[in-house]
Amino acid sequence: MKKTVIHISLIITTFILYFLQANFFSWFNIAGIMPNLFVILILFIGLFGNRTMGTIYGLVVGIILDLMIGNQVGIYSIGLGLIGFVATYFNKNFSKDSRATIMVMVVGATLTFEVLTWLLNYIFVSSHIELLNFIKILVIETIFNLILTIILYPLIQKTGYYIENEYKANTILTRYF
Repeated sequence: MKKTVIHISLIITTFILYFLQANFFSWFNIAGIMPNLFVILILFIGLFGNRTMGTIYGLVVGIILDLMIGNQVGIYSIGLGLIGFVATYFNKNFSKDSRATIMVMVVGATLTFEVLTWLLNYIFVSSHIELLNFIKILVIETIFNLILTIILYPLIQKTGYYIENEYKANTILTRYF
């Protein structure tokens, strides 16, 4: 029952983030550039959930974004699915208790996602984006995601450990009772 509540909460959070990104951050942006809240969400799900959960949420949210705002179906889903998959390796190798570590993960995930989607758009859609303009967008979006992560870190950590306790609970019985 708790896992169902977690999934429903994550789906509602996804819709809230979509409306925030589409409405709120269209007014509050830096040089016309908005943060990518979905990278933070999928990284968070991959870090605190399990590999399957992070990858599936990344693929599904990516497909929804592809259908709503993308040029080609599959570009955002590949990027977000990869972020969800790689986040489980971050979980095994780095501490989630340190704010600095989470900040480095967000920077890495944002850079990876944006460069991957830029390359896939360049290959499949043949869109020519100026390199200097892309670097400007990349830097501002990364800083924006970093600022939001710093602000939302206590909420992310508290909710994340609740999800982690549900999905990664130690269910191994010992020999000695």
